[in-house]
Amino acid sequence: MSLFNEKLKQISLIETLSLLIILFIIQFFLNTLNIIQIDSIWICIFIIFFFIFKLRNELSTIGLDIKSALSGDSLKLVLPVVILNIFLSYGCLYLADYLLVITPEFNFGFNAISTGLISTIILSPICEELTFRGVFVSRLKLIVPTVFAVLVSSLLFASLHGFGSVISAFVFGICMAIVYLKTDNIFVPILAHFLNNVFAEAIVLLDGNHIFFTNSSLMCIMSVMAAVSFVLISVFIVREMKILNNNNL
Repeated sequence: MSLFNEKLKQISLIETLSLLIILFIIQFFLNTLNIIQIDSIWICIFIIFFFIFKLRNELSTIGLDIKSALSGDSLKLVLPVVILNIFLSYGCLYLADYLLVITPEFNFGFNAISTGLISTIILSPICEELTFRGVFVSRLKLIVPTVFAVLVSSLLFASLHGFGSVISAFVFGICMAIVYLKTDNIFVPILAHFLNNVFAEAIVLLDGNHIFFTNSSLMCIMSVMAAVSFVLISVFIVREMKILNNNNL
């Protein structure tokens, strides 16, 4: 484990959580009062600079971590999770669209982190993984069982996503926590998150005619793939959580 990852685990949970709350309160009031419109991209940037400041003395040690994250072993771990999550995400979006048709009042969600292509692909993976896995999981598992640390951090992560993405974000958050705990390298879940968002945005850009939401046959195929993906991801989560739990006994 590098000095960077070791120092990341030592960042205060209360300090990080307080920063998030203050930033979102400031954004809410400034935007509501029309004083100035603060996009969430600026929150991501501020949080990233917070981590840069906290980890400034260890930034020179990240080279090996990045190289390890790009290794074949890491890719074998993250690519299946990413691909399965893409299918699961579309299944959740289909389900959300159906629920909104029959119960429009369910549309209570919001997207507080990802705004724009740069934020979605680059800033959000860095910001969210450093925060929810690097700090929240690492600090919470010191005071509660690892399973609860993973679940709580994933719930917080999912709460920052829209109604149609809450379930898939929660599942993805659990998977990223597992990947982080297995590798002890924050750059591995950052890479996985980056790839996930790249694939998702690429599909959206290529699907200019919205056939994924208008073609019945394709929607049926994607729904079946989503169901299969959910089963496979669930098996992965249960197996890995048992291993992590046993290792922490």
